[in-house]
Amino acid sequence: MRRSISVPAVAAGLLAGFVGFASSFAVVLQGLDAMGASPAQAASGLMALSVTMGLCGMLLSLKRRMPVSVAWSTPGAALLASSAMPEGGFAAAVGAFLVSGALIVLAGLWKPLGRAVAAIPAPLANAMLAGVLLGLCLAPVRAVAEAPVLGLAIVIAWAAVGRINRLLAVPAAVVVALVLIAATVELPPGLAGALMPAPVLVVPQFSVSAIIGIALPLFLVTMASQNIPGMAVLNVNGYRPAPGPLFTVTGLFSLLAAPFGGHAVNLAAITAALCAGPEVHPDPARRWPAAVVAGAVYVLFGLLAGAATAFVGAAPPILIQAVAGLALLGAFASALLGAVTDPQEREAAIITFIVTASGLTVFGISGAFWGLLAGGAMRGLGRLGRGAR
Repeated sequence: MRRSISVPAVAAGLLAGFVGFASSFAVVLQGLDAMGASPAQAASGLMALSVTMGLCGMLLSLKRRMPVSVAWSTPGAALLASSAMPEGGFAAAVGAFLVSGALIVLAGLWKPLGRAVAAIPAPLANAMLAGVLLGLCLAPVRAVAEAPVLGLAIVIAWAAVGRINRLLAVPAAVVVALVLIAATVELPPGLAGALMPAPVLVVPQFSVSAIIGIALPLFLVTMASQNIPGMAVLNVNGYRPAPGPLFTVTGLFSLLAAPFGGHAVNLAAITAALCAGPEVHPDPARRWPAAVVAGAVYVLFGLLAGAATAFVGAAPPILIQAVAGLALLGAFASALLGAVTDPQEREAAIITFIVTASGLTVFGISGAFWGLLAGGAMRGLGRLGRGAR
């Protein structure tokens, strides 16, 4: 094993772990907060996600000798951030997390369900994701309006570093935001002693509205925006693992994280490209240590989740939202492009996007579900009309 580990693989793993955590932990905290999590529960959820995704990636990579990168569901966290808190509070959200994890396991074990998810029209899935992300992607603009000096500093750091290295743009914005917050905000006195959070076990509650409004959209977003692209990254780099077992394992780790506040663990896409590409090693059989190193970095960051949560909790919310929005701009652009590329599907996709982005909540069910339903109905009407003609 020691001869399989190369310096480029270690460097790629360290970069993937840092980018994966720093680029989107603010999105995760925003999502948990929107679901009604207390600071202690949010810290527990962040720790549970970091540790489980790190251990899951290490386990799969070591067992399969492939660079199988695992991450939390960033689009799923954005979905939570844009949704109304369910009736029953965070306990109901945790119940929805458990249902979503069970569905991911089922999608891995039962092929018809996996095929059904893959059969959702790509324009509608992309439009739903774009609608979910829109609110957070507007946050950098609002930050500049509310706090011009601080907001502009974060945006300029992101833009300047992005011209040099796109992968480091969001981490650079995170660093600048942390420095500005530390310099301008009175931090809690116990921050240094709150490095490792205490796991908080949440007794789940199950409700129909939370299952339909949170669990189902979270499952669909995680599968369509993370698991399926994650498999595509592996395939492009010459790896052909059976998708079902990978989905099943990530679903099981999601179930482990959910009682402690974690929303979803899944295959990674962007960090997977960092660990699986030829830059890691010319021999594909010697790239897997990069994913193992990235997993170890995630576990380490998970043990520091208490300090991260306390720091973010003391900061002006708009600055944290600005960093989260910058982290999601690339995903938003890709989703929006995928939604409107096909002219025949464009109208249905726009309906899906508008309804999802509107924040509509009916019967406690979030706009993501209604957006997909409205777009699907419009798509069906359009097909009937074309058939009649």
